[in-house]
Amino acid sequence: MRQQRQQKRHRYVLEEPHIPFECEVLYENDAIIVVDKPHFLATTPRGMWYRETALIRLREQYGEPDIVPAHRLDRLTAGIIVFVRKPELRGAYQMLFQNRKTIKTYECLAPLAPEQHPQYGTIVRIDRHQPFPAIRASHICKDRGRLQAYEIPETINAQTLIERGSTVRCLDGKAYVNYVLHPKTGKTHQLRVHMNSLGLPILGDDFYPNIVQRSYDDFSQPLELVARELRFDDPVTGEPRTFVSKVPLG
Repeated sequence: MRQQRQQKRHRYVLEEPHIPFECEVLYENDAIIVVDKPHFLATTPRGMWYRETALIRLREQYGEPDIVPAHRLDRLTAGIIVFVRKPELRGAYQMLFQNRKTIKTYECLAPLAPEQHPQYGTIVRIDRHQPFPAIRASHICKDRGRLQAYEIPETINAQTLIERGSTVRCLDGKAYVNYVLHPKTGKTHQLRVHMNSLGLPILGDDFYPNIVQRSYDDFSQPLELVARELRFDDPVTGEPRTFVSKVPLG
C-alpha cells in the first residue's frame, strides 16, 4: 500500500519531459552554489515538474539533499540563481533577498517602437527629451489560480527602471532591441507586466499581452528575458560578490 501511494504521488515525475538545457554552475563554496539557469527549467518542483528542475538536478549532482534556493526565477526566465548548501545558513542568504539587499539587473528583447502611455500608474523619464531611461511604477496584483498578473489604480507597489540599448535585431521581419531592466521591487511577473503596459511586450512572452497555449515540450520560443547580473555583499563573509549570466538573447 505504501509503495502504491508513493507511485501515485510521483506519477508526474515519470511523465515529465526532459529539459534539454544544462544548468551551469558559475561559482561554489562551502555555503552556496550559484548557477546560470536556462530558459524552461523551473527553480523548484511544482505541478508536473520535479526532477527536471534546477533544485533537484543540483541535489542529485552533489548528493546533498539539504540544498535549497535563496530566491527564485520563473520557469521561463533564465539567469542567475543562488542556492544554499547548509541548513544553518539558509536564513542569512534568504533574508538577503527578502530584505532587498541585492542589486539585480535583467536584460530582455522587446520591440523597437514608441512606448505607449500605460493605463495605470506612471512613467517618469530621466531626461524629459528622451523616452528612456525611464521609471515605470504601478500597483501590480497576482491572484492565486490566475495566470496573468494585472495592474490596478491603487498605491504603487512595483517599480522598474528601464533603459533601452542600441543593438537592433530584425526577427521575423520586426525590429527588436535589448532593454536593461532594474527592478526596485519584486512583484510576480513585474518586468513582463511593466514592459507590456508600455506596448513593448517581451519577445517570446506567452502570457502578455495574451495567453498563448504551448506544449510543455515545445522549447522553440523562449521568453527573451535573462537575470543578467546579481550583486550583493555576502552575509557570511562580508565579501562583495558579482555574478553575470552567459545566457544569450535572441
